[in-house]
Amino acid sequence: MKKLPLIFAFLLLTLPLTQAASLKAFQIRNWGLEDRAISVERAWKVTEGSRNVIVAVIDTGIDASHPDLKPNLWKSPGNRNRLSSGAVYGWDFVTQGPNPADYHGHGTHIAGIIGAIANPRTGTSGVTRNVQIMPVRYYSETAPGSVNLANTIKALHYAIDNGARIINYSGGGPEYSEEEFQAMKKADERGVLIVAAAGNDRHNTDVEEYRYYPAAYGLKGLKNIITVASMDSENKILPSSNWGVRSVDVAAPGESILSTIPGGRYGRMTGTSQATAFVSGIAALLLSKAPTLTPSQVKELIVRNTTPVAALRSKVASGGKVDAYRAISALDPARGADRTTASKK
Repeated sequence: MKKLPLIFAFLLLTLPLTQAASLKAFQIRNWGLEDRAISVERAWKVTEGSRNVIVAVIDTGIDASHPDLKPNLWKSPGNRNRLSSGAVYGWDFVTQGPNPADYHGHGTHIAGIIGAIANPRTGTSGVTRNVQIMPVRYYSETAPGSVNLANTIKALHYAIDNGARIINYSGGGPEYSEEEFQAMKKADERGVLIVAAAGNDRHNTDVEEYRYYPAAYGLKGLKNIITVASMDSENKILPSSNWGVRSVDVAAPGESILSTIPGGRYGRMTGTSQATAFVSGIAALLLSKAPTLTPSQVKELIVRNTTPVAALRSKVASGGKVDAYRAISALDPARGADRTTASKK
């Protein structure tokens, strides 16, 4: 059954609509963006992203009117004018129509972690502040798992066929699907990276009976999938997160992450979905600097340039947490010479 591996921990923030601070006074309130976490602040000194990079968010839809998301919303070819009722900015495979609204909240939250503009008023920002976010809705709480799976496959093809370079996919389940596998193989052939959640089932997914798809397709030979576990601010895997030194590649922030939610608001959520979004953002930063990278090259840059963490050695293949600055620095050996020392936590 295709489900959303998330844990809700909403803290709705009611804030004035006027900008009250400048970017120079920007103070981060999303701990996952801090240098002590995964060095995103430092990476921003090199690049804040590029509008040439399209990230598809296969999820529950998006609040297209959210002020922090609207500037970075993808528009399909022929609709690149200002957003209007006639513009297409994504697809809803639940309603079988364009422009997926978000009645759940999850998709808007994930989109904000990946690619919201910097908002000094709220202290929020996407990992990549310049990007195109393509929302594609597959998930319905009332639909059976077979329908959500069928919609997932359609969503994958839509993203691939419409120019996405990265697909962020936070859903999953225990069933292998040949159609889904073939869609992800097509993504690899088209140069599309899949960033997948490890899942929130508290399992070691190296064990076959606990496999979690689509993340586990990486074990079947696909090189364009990077699988992400969630960690807390002390670099420890969350108790809810799946793990596996063969089946899970990296860890990223996933506890009480502040991001955008529908209605122009902000809230906190916890889970591997949030961790996955951080990695999609880092991948987008890499492609903004080196657009010819293949999916396997992007994956290798992220996995090989993690910060080693003792507590993660028995949990993920890389033995560490993602590090945005290290990954970007690997594109420039001169910059990489001043890497920070490994964490001992």
